[in-house]
Amino acid sequence: MRTETDTITKQDRQLLSDHVDMRPVAVDPDEPVADRNAIVQLDPDHPGFRDLKYRQRRNQIAQIALKYHPGDSIPDAPYTDEEHQVWLTIWEALQPAHRQHACAEYLECLKKLDFAPHRIPQLREVNEKVLAISGFRLEPVAGLVQPRVFLENLADGVFLCTQYIRHHSTPLYTPEPDVVHEIVGHGVTLASPRLAELNRLFGKAVRRTTSADALEMLSRIYWFTIEFGVLREAGTVKAYGTGLLSSAGEMAKMHQADLRRLELDEAAHLNYDPTHFQPVLFCADSFEAMYQTLREYLLKW
Repeated sequence: MRTETDTITKQDRQLLSDHVDMRPVAVDPDEPVADRNAIVQLDPDHPGFRDLKYRQRRNQIAQIALKYHPGDSIPDAPYTDEEHQVWLTIWEALQPAHRQHACAEYLECLKKLDFAPHRIPQLREVNEKVLAISGFRLEPVAGLVQPRVFLENLADGVFLCTQYIRHHSTPLYTPEPDVVHEIVGHGVTLASPRLAELNRLFGKAVRRTTSADALEMLSRIYWFTIEFGVLREAGTVKAYGTGLLSSAGEMAKMHQADLRRLELDEAAHLNYDPTHFQPVLFCADSFEAMYQTLREYLLKW
């Protein structure tokens, strides 16, 4: 279990945030809700902030989303050889981690999507497969959207998905959700009809929620289940959360966490820090137990 006073090695820094998804964080019901093309700007601390070519590439890929009309075929992103190499580096770290730490439901969905190790999968390709399996659509956005915009779209079976990839200088680190987190984490799990259903129910629950306190509680439940949920299979702890499954670093550290029984009311009141390995994880007795518990909770929300 990591505390704030623990020493973080250089390797830890490279690994600890390759999952980070800030969309559920700090959901503010009083903030004016923008449309899907109103994005959070690149932070000055971002590894690619001072790389003009990288920012130009980001802007080029963002134009695909800005010109996209929902329902149209998604244009392919013009990835470079360097960007495909970043994907390969990440994939080589994730494959053994998945074999050791991913739940059976995820591994089955991963087979269905059948990613090539040497190239970034196009969103169009992934969307076609996911749509055929669960009815969920992956649609491009230019960058990090507001939490409510992101979460409410889930109610309609729409996952707003970035297409750019992290900076080549830190292939195992990203301070924001990139195409690796989107596809390897969310895209694969949305190829599970039951996980796709839970995402829809989260979106519908967000739409029914107006108070700041209730919305914050719901965002914490999303974090500790959809993003960082674990469960037991044959007595072994396995990951089903997208933040874990898209991060070799998080999967390696998850067994050192304080594993608590899945109690959603407790999760709703527990704070978390997205910039560190997660010190507390909620563990279900099985995939079926997780599905039934979370489904019933969200239906009653």
